[in-house]
Amino acid sequence: MEMERLCFFEDGEFYHLYNRGVDKRIIFKQPSDYRRFLKLMYACNSSQPVVYRDLEHLPFGKIDRGYKLISIGAYCLMPNHFHILIRQDVEGGISVFMKKLLTGYSMYFNKKYNRTGVLFQSRFRSQWAGEDSYLEYLYAYIHLNPVRKLLDQNKLDEARISIQNNNYSSYEDYLGSTREESIILDRENFPDYFNKVKDFSDFIDDWFKYNEYYTIS
Repeated sequence: MEMERLCFFEDGEFYHLYNRGVDKRIIFKQPSDYRRFLKLMYACNSSQPVVYRDLEHLPFGKIDRGYKLISIGAYCLMPNHFHILIRQDVEGGISVFMKKLLTGYSMYFNKKYNRTGVLFQSRFRSQWAGEDSYLEYLYAYIHLNPVRKLLDQNKLDEARISIQNNNYSSYEDYLGSTREESIILDRENFPDYFNKVKDFSDFIDDWFKYNEYYTIS
């Protein structure tokens, strides 16, 4: 399902943003790479300039961000791409946030792995999530991305185990995790689809069941 919106980002609107490595190359090689991107996601959501060396050893909650540019409702990092569900909070917020995030991570990655040139395939891609049914669907699409191949192969048990062991998405946060990275999310600025942990758990379970029925039929 795709809903392209060929115009500027509007305040208060929801968008699915994504990008992959140029030539589909790996952009997260080690756990420390994922960790850097996650910290940049939090730090770059700020009116302040980001100097990572000043933030590197700070816990997420100690980073001074001034005012936020966007709200993040869900995300998932994969070895060669990422997905982020975003609401724009201030004019130009998405463009400024993504420029800071992708520039900052590209500089880090190129220096660490002694490479030059662009890291990402394009500026970034976006889909407007203006319809409620599509916005809710994105919570399943984004969080189930790491196990999509297993689901397509009808390996449901493996998929359930795998998704529970994934530390690089907001999946854990919707299941009540108190991990440090949970501060990245601004759930209060998104529709309250999941009042309780069980609501989210049942929602994801329904998608597993849907896949099972779809595969069998």
